[in-house]
Amino acid sequence: MLLHLAAEFDLQRDVGPWLAERGWAAALDTSENSSALRVVNVERNGKIIYTWKGNQRDTHIGLYDLQTKENEHLYMFERDLRIISCSVNSERTLLAVSFRQYTEEERVSRLLQSVSKYLTLLIEIHPVNNVRVLKAVDSCVRVQFLYPVEGRNTSTESRLLLVSEDKYIEQFDICVVAEEEHKVVIQNSGQLPRARVADDLIWAQWDMTEQRLFYIVPKESRCTLKCVQFYPDENFNTILESHLDISVTDTRVKLVNFGYDDCQDQDVTSKSLNLRVFTSKAGGLCVCCSLASDIPDVVTYSIYFLHKGYSKTFTVSLERTASHQLKDVAFLNLDYYVAAYLPGQFLHLLNIQHPDLLCYSLFLTGEDARIDTLQNGSIQSPLMSTILDGCIGRIYAVSISDSALLEFLQKSKRDSERLAALHCALLCVRSTADLEMKIIWWISENLSTCHSFDPIQEFIIASLYSRMCSETHNLDKLLPYTSLLDWIGVIPGAVCTTDIISLPVLEFQNSKGFWEKLNSNLESVKYAEPHLHYHSNVLRREWQNLSEEQKEERRTTTYLRNIFENAKKVLSHLDTWDSEERLVPLFQEEDYQQQLLMGLMVAQLKDHLMRHLQYVGKKKIDQIVLDYVANLLNLVHRIMKEVWKRYQLHSCIFCFDERGSAAEFAVFHIMSRILEATNGMCMPLPPGFHTLHLGLGVRCLPLHTLLHYIDNGVLHLTETCVRKLLKDLDDTEKNEKLKFSIVTRLPEALGQKVRQFWNHPINANFIARKYVKLLLEKLGSRQCSRPISERLPVPVEFLPLNYLTNMLAEIENQGVHPYEKQDHVNVRFVEEAALKHTMMLLGLKYS
Repeated sequence: MLLHLAAEFDLQRDVGPWLAERGWAAALDTSENSSALRVVNVERNGKIIYTWKGNQRDTHIGLYDLQTKENEHLYMFERDLRIISCSVNSERTLLAVSFRQYTEEERVSRLLQSVSKYLTLLIEIHPVNNVRVLKAVDSCVRVQFLYPVEGRNTSTESRLLLVSEDKYIEQFDICVVAEEEHKVVIQNSGQLPRARVADDLIWAQWDMTEQRLFYIVPKESRCTLKCVQFYPDENFNTILESHLDISVTDTRVKLVNFGYDDCQDQDVTSKSLNLRVFTSKAGGLCVCCSLASDIPDVVTYSIYFLHKGYSKTFTVSLERTASHQLKDVAFLNLDYYVAAYLPGQFLHLLNIQHPDLLCYSLFLTGEDARIDTLQNGSIQSPLMSTILDGCIGRIYAVSISDSALLEFLQKSKRDSERLAALHCALLCVRSTADLEMKIIWWISENLSTCHSFDPIQEFIIASLYSRMCSETHNLDKLLPYTSLLDWIGVIPGAVCTTDIISLPVLEFQNSKGFWEKLNSNLESVKYAEPHLHYHSNVLRREWQNLSEEQKEERRTTTYLRNIFENAKKVLSHLDTWDSEERLVPLFQEEDYQQQLLMGLMVAQLKDHLMRHLQYVGKKKIDQIVLDYVANLLNLVHRIMKEVWKRYQLHSCIFCFDERGSAAEFAVFHIMSRILEATNGMCMPLPPGFHTLHLGLGVRCLPLHTLLHYIDNGVLHLTETCVRKLLKDLDDTEKNEKLKFSIVTRLPEALGQKVRQFWNHPINANFIARKYVKLLLEKLGSRQCSRPISERLPVPVEFLPLNYLTNMLAEIENQGVHPYEKQDHVNVRFVEEAALKHTMMLLGLKYS
C-alpha cells in the first residue's frame, strides 16, 4: 500500500483507559450507540475535543493533548445532548458549544414548538462558572475559536467564529478578566461585540493551521471562491477572490473543518457540494471538487490548480459494485500531492507543483490503491498530511511509503507510472542513501525498458532539483525539474481534459509566507513560466563555438582563464564534501573539455539566475551555482559508485593484457548510457570518466567495435589511457594492430604527447611521415638553395632520400620545427625511419 498511515490519536487507545479509570466505562460501549464517544473538533495547537455519554446519560466534553498525551475534563451537561460543534480558546478558559436540544419529532410530541431546536452557548470553564447563550435558533450553528500566533503571551481577549446554516459567518470579540483565585470571567455583561465576516455563502472551509477562512458564494451560473485571512492583531480582511466554473444545484450550506460529524451524518450530506481547498508549502492553491455524474459507475472530479491558471477534470469508469458501497471521492492534502481517493476503486496522487505533465501523477487501482486501515465512511483531511476517520475516531499521520513506492517502481510496466514513481521518490519522499542506492540499481537494470524517457537524465535532474530548491525562494521556477518537454501519453482508466481558468486576484500588503509564494507563482504564470527554467541550448552552442575557436586560437586568454577558474572552484568545492578515498577512479586527472564545459555551465547558470534573482545577491548566487554543478558531478559519481559496488569491480585502473569480465561489460554499457544522458543535456562529467570508459572499452570490446565507438564519439581518446595502453601492451601482432589503430586516430596535439611512449618502427614511420608532411606544408612555394650533406655517419647513396633530407634540413635551418617539444624528432630521425622501413619491406636486417 502506497500510503503509510500512523495512528497519532485513537479514542479507544488514548481516551478509553482514562475514562475507565474514572468510572465512565459506559462511554466505551459502542454496541448501542456508535456516537457515545466521538471526536468533535481538532484545534490548531493539536488539542482534540471529544464528547461521550456518562453513566446517567449525561453529556461530557473532554480534551486530549497530542503533545503531553494527557486528557482533561472540560464540561458536563446533565442531560443527553447531541453535540454539533465545540471549540475551546487557546488559554482553555472559554468553551463554545453548539448542540441540538430536541429533534423535530420530540418538539411536536412535547409541545415545545416555541423552544429553539439548536442552542449555542459560551461557557466559562476556568473554573466552570457562568454560561451565556449566543444563539437559540432552528438552524444548525458551528463554532470555532481563533488562535493567536503560537508562543504569544496569554491574551485577555478571545475571538470566536460563529457559522450558521442561514449562510452567514460572524465574529464575536470576547474580553475576559482574571479575578481572585485565578478565576477568569467574561468582562462584558451585555451584548458581545460582533462583526460580519461573510454572507450568502453555500460552502465554507476552515484552515486551522494558517487561520484562514475559505468560502464560496454563488454568482449567476458560476461560483466565487473567497478567502479571509485572520491576523494576530485581531484584524481580518478578504485577501483572495477567484471565479470557478462550478454549477451548484444543492444550495444547502456545506461546512468543512468546523467540527466533525460521525459516519452516520456523512450519508445525509453526501449529495451536497463535495469540495476542498488545499494549500502547499511552496505556494500551491488547489480546489478539489467531485462532480455529480448522470452515468452509472462513472465518477468525475476536477482539480483547479489556481496557482497555475488551469484545471484538470478526470472521468473514471468504476468496476461494477453495489450502489450502497459507493461514496464521494475523498480528497487528501499531502503537500506535494493532492490525493483523490475512492475506497475500493482508485487512489490518484496529483502533483501540485508540476501538474502540467500527467506522467508526474500516480493513478493507482486494485491492490495498489488500497488503504487498509481506513473505513469506507467519513474520511477527512483536517491538516496537511493528516487523515481523520470519523467513524472510529482515529487521526492518522499519512505519508508515502518509500518501500511501497520502490516496489511499485520495480513492478511497473508503463513509462508514465515509472516516471511518476521515480519523481515521487526523488522529490517528495525523504530520500535516504539506501533508497537512492536502490533507485540507481533499478535504473541500471531498466535502461533499455524505458522508451519515452531517459531514467539517468530524470534521476540527475530531479535529484538536483530536490537538493537545490529548498535553499532559496523562487529557485524552483528557474531550475529544470525534468528532461521532458511534453508528454502525450494517457492515464489508463481515466480520461483527462484540461481547461484554462482565470487567475485568482490577490489583495495583500507586506504579507509573508504562503501569500507571498502564491503571488510569486501567479507572477510566473503571467510571464510564461516554462521560459524561466534554465535550459542547456545556449550552453551547448557556446561550448561548441568555444571548442572550435580553441582549435583556431581565436578566443582571448582572459575569457578562457575565467572559464577554467570557474571549473577549478567547482572541483575545489567538491573536494571539501568528500574526504574519503573514492571507490571509483574518478577526479584523478585533468580533462580539458570537461573543465571547459564545467566553467561554461557555471557562467551560463550564473547569468540566468542573476536575471531573475537580483534580490538574492551575487555572493549567494555564486554559492548556489557552485553547489549545483558540484552536486551534478557528485550525482554522476554516486551512480558510478553504486554500480561499481554492485558489480564488485576494483578501484585500480585496468590492465590491458586481460579481457574484461561480464561485470565489466555491464558497467561499460551503463557508462555509455551515462555519457549519452549527459550529452543530451549538455552536462559535464567528472574528470577521468572518459579515461575509465575507454579503459573498459579496450578490455571488453572487439577491435572493430572499439574503433567504431571511437569514430562515432562514444569513446574519447584520453592522454592517460592511451599512454598506459602504449606503454603496458607488448608488441604482438594483435597489439600492434590495436596500437596503430589508436595512434592514427589521435588528435594532433595529443598525438605529439603520447606517440613517444611507443618505441616501434611503425610508430616511428608514422611520426616521420607526419613530420615530413608538416615541414612541406610550411615550405609552401619556397625552393631549396643549397644542399646539406652528412645526415648519417655513413653516407647513403640513395639520391631520392638524399634530396628529401637536404630539403628538410634547409627548412629546419630556417627556424621551422613542428615538434619543438620532442628534440629527437628531426631530419635525422626521418632518415633513419625511412631506411628502417625500407629494409623491413625488403626483408633485410638494418644495422
